[in-house]
Amino acid sequence: MQLLQNKALRTFVSTLLCAVWLTGCAQTTASQPELVEDLLMPEAQPVSYRTEIAIARITELLTKPEATDEQRARLFYDRGVMYDSVGLRALARFDFLRALRLQPDMADAYNFIGIHHTLVGNYNEAYESFDAALELAPDYDYAYLNRGIALMYDGKNDLAVSDFEAFYQAKPADPYRSLWLYFAESKKSVPEAQARMALNEARLDSQHWASQIIAFYLGKITEQQLLEIAADPQLNPQQLAERLCEVYFYLAKWHEQQHPTKALDYYKKALATNIHEFVEHRYARIEMNRLRGLDADAELAQ
Repeated sequence: MQLLQNKALRTFVSTLLCAVWLTGCAQTTASQPELVEDLLMPEAQPVSYRTEIAIARITELLTKPEATDEQRARLFYDRGVMYDSVGLRALARFDFLRALRLQPDMADAYNFIGIHHTLVGNYNEAYESFDAALELAPDYDYAYLNRGIALMYDGKNDLAVSDFEAFYQAKPADPYRSLWLYFAESKKSVPEAQARMALNEARLDSQHWASQIIAFYLGKITEQQLLEIAADPQLNPQQLAERLCEVYFYLAKWHEQQHPTKALDYYKKALATNIHEFVEHRYARIEMNRLRGLDADAELAQ
């Protein structure tokens, strides 16, 4: 009888302990905080594995003696583009110069070199590079964009407007072209620049998400609505980072005059995406230095 009682007691205790343990597990699980991600917080994008492999492969091909000068020029250019896309601008520039030594009629290489001169404030050298690109390829619209940016930063705004106009007319459905034209025109008259932007809006591709940036500039949607549109949960991390790079840059441009501190924060967020090949990422640091009262040479120290 005593044995049966002890056995029953042990069974009861074991059952009780098991119930307490299970209850504790349930409480522990329930008490864990829910993970909620802020899609508007930039997540720096890593260097693509494919880009690293491609750089290594091109470097290997450049060592092969059977490559012709034309082939080597293209390889140097392609590697330069890849270096540029991961923020290694000095290495990129060396490769673009090597490409031009082998093939002096490469307009794309001149365009990139012009961008790099602009980033460090070497405007005369930048103009020479962009002029060379346009002499070789008169319809090279991105050379007009980049020369226009250099002219704008160099204080030659009337000439900048002319280049941005040429860039815009090449593809008026592109919202970004309307934005850069607005930046230059607004330096002369904000009301006139906004009136022009309102006219240009009718020609935009309404399916392009960046048309919503134009809508914000025209006062049709709020800043919060624009941010919510940019942070589309259906986007993959790379696509989201690209959108945030763009939206933060253009919001920063909007806030520069009235809210410079907020503009600075937005430029920092644009840089935090690591989308180095985007025009918005390229020039965000120049814009930051201008807000801080620094000249373009400060870029060299970064």
